[in-house]
Amino acid sequence: MSMDFNKLAEQAMQMQQELQRLQEEAEKETVTATAGGGMVTVTATAGGEVTKIEIDPKAIDPDDPDMLGDLVTAAVNEALRSGRKLVESKIGQVLPPGLGNLLPGM
Repeated sequence: MSMDFNKLAEQAMQMQQELQRLQEEAEKETVTATAGGGMVTVTATAGGEVTKIEIDPKAIDPDDPDMLGDLVTAAVNEALRSGRKLVESKIGQVLPPGLGNLLPGM
């Protein structure tokens, strides 16, 4: 049984190009996450860039600034997690079953 290594290499290159395209496409999409029952809303790209933070004035308590910091942190982390999941989902659509387990971060 002989393998056509040229064809295999060509298929691998095509898959790599498609993965790159999908990752770049997904990274431009935005995700939104909230914390504190919607008191803090964070919008980020799936590529990990925070683009907007909205804070309800009710979340600003001068006597408890740590609470606001915690809410912002929670919302940012959730937005970044959602972005990673989106990228992984897009990339997982073109990988053969089981191959995603071999790639870091998948």
